[in-house]
Amino acid sequence: MANSFEEVISQIKDRLDIVDVVSQYVVLKKSGANYWGLCPFHNDKKPSMSVSPSRGIFKCFSCGEGGDALSFLVKIQNREYKDVIFELAEKYGIEIPKKYSPSSETKDLKKDMIKACAKAAKFYHTQLRSAEDANKAMTALRARNVDDSVIDRFTLGWAPNKYDTLYKELKKEFKDEVLEKAGLILKSNSGGWIDRFRNRIIIPIQNENGEYVAFGARAVDEGQNPKYLNSSDSLIYNKSKILFGLYTAQEAIKKEDGVLIMEGYFDVISAQAHGVENAVASCGTAMTAEHVKLLSRYTKSRRIFLSFDTDSAGINATKRGGEVIKETLAALGGIKQFDESHISSTADNKYACEIRVVSPPQGKDPDEFIRTMGGDVFKEYIKNAPLLIDFLLNNILKEKNSAKTPQEKAQLVEQIIEILKDVNNKIIQSEYVKMVASVLNIDENAMLKELVKHENMLRLSERPNFNKQVVTNSSQFEIKAQKNLLSVFLASGNVLSYQQLNELLPENIIQDETLIIVKNTIDKLACTINNVKELVKNLYTEFIEDDNLTHILTDIVELSESFNGLEADELENAVKENIARLKRCYQEKEAEIIRRQYKQVNDNDIEALKLQMQLRDKIKLRTGDK
Repeated sequence: MANSFEEVISQIKDRLDIVDVVSQYVVLKKSGANYWGLCPFHNDKKPSMSVSPSRGIFKCFSCGEGGDALSFLVKIQNREYKDVIFELAEKYGIEIPKKYSPSSETKDLKKDMIKACAKAAKFYHTQLRSAEDANKAMTALRARNVDDSVIDRFTLGWAPNKYDTLYKELKKEFKDEVLEKAGLILKSNSGGWIDRFRNRIIIPIQNENGEYVAFGARAVDEGQNPKYLNSSDSLIYNKSKILFGLYTAQEAIKKEDGVLIMEGYFDVISAQAHGVENAVASCGTAMTAEHVKLLSRYTKSRRIFLSFDTDSAGINATKRGGEVIKETLAALGGIKQFDESHISSTADNKYACEIRVVSPPQGKDPDEFIRTMGGDVFKEYIKNAPLLIDFLLNNILKEKNSAKTPQEKAQLVEQIIEILKDVNNKIIQSEYVKMVASVLNIDENAMLKELVKHENMLRLSERPNFNKQVVTNSSQFEIKAQKNLLSVFLASGNVLSYQQLNELLPENIIQDETLIIVKNTIDKLACTINNVKELVKNLYTEFIEDDNLTHILTDIVELSESFNGLEADELENAVKENIARLKRCYQEKEAEIIRRQYKQVNDNDIEALKLQMQLRDKIKLRTGDK
């Protein structure tokens, strides 16, 4: 057990890797010693956030947000820092001293909800083989070629067509509140409790750690609506962040360095059961940026295969999914847009991502195709899957025969231009234009002109507003110089001791109130810590409740890099230069105050004339005027 709350925080920080933490929420790309990604704390259009593994910090160079791994979690989850710490302590098995222990209500509620879902999954699974009315469920599953091994692998179950079978079983162990919040029971019109799922095949949903957190329920009777009934979001389940099948697919995704995203539960069940083990699906919702970020942690090359139904709804879902992936990942680099080498297309990781579409023959959804033709045949479709851009273009060009008038052809061209405008490589773009013009039997140059016109309009709409004034003032230089002086205390490989560095600083050279707090805290911690890494870690702990101080500390840590490994004389000269700069700033500020006083003096007053002379002398002294 830790002896203090600060020691708990220290032990947690020792286990947090900044890259691992941030990559759970942001897609990161390595560049040099650091990683870069879109800042999640503002509407970032390009990768503005840097993550430094060596210093254990993140820093956005656009909005200024920054901190260590723990402060990132507090900020991104928008929670009280103590709640985050209590959760992490539990995760890492760190015992918190009783006097600091949190109210255990929420923690216990979440634990009980997960336990209740696990019990429910087991109960439903048993009912599939024992309930009186389970035969129709088994018949429906057999019709899908779902054998006992698949039933057991995915813990498939049956919710009997009775109002409170599950409730009667679980109320022996769990409170009504737990079962309701877990989405297992509902209030009846009479005020009692009834099972949420009845007369349905049950598909348990696991999070990436394998915990049962929700359920999908498939109708079996003709006319039974809705076809699928899904758990609502809860304390333990967020459908926008959880993918069905990921727990059982994650190792295959890593091995294949690619993921297959499908539309429904049974698509994934059929795929994984037939050897396509890197398949996942969203849980009754459209694909989200959170899904894409989650998958990016498992496939380094970010190779994503979309395999939805082949009807118009499936094609629209493919388009939407492709847009979400591009919007989430495009800022990390180019999206693969040309199939120059399919076999090892991302071996050099030169693309931010690669999006392909697996589309079996018309009329067969992936589940039906895999059950009919087998997993090996489906793998051939994966192997030869076209890029998203080619899939979308081909779908539009299928309509070429129905586009007979110039107006109809122009409408097709408009759709195609919407796709081609995203192709950054002009040679590749022109090749696509040539191909499309040939297929549609239209003038290639005319199409190119339309494309250029569209791109020009887009650029005009995105042109920045240059009327914004850029303001610079001496106070900014003042703050920067003071931060520089503090950053030398946090530089790695310092040849000068804390005491030697401190002796270089004149009294009151740090004048900004917030930076004085930082300096005083460094002084306090330096009495017991002589290791820069530990000093930085403890400074973040000291400032954990103050966003402003955390941001400032991150700036100082960032600045400290320029002082790493300097020789004693170089470091001393750097300190002296910043001190001289600050003194000039302070003198100019005082001189400005004197100037204002000088202007207010009445020239007709003798005493005032004397004061004028004194003020002139002071101005000359401060500014060096002759």
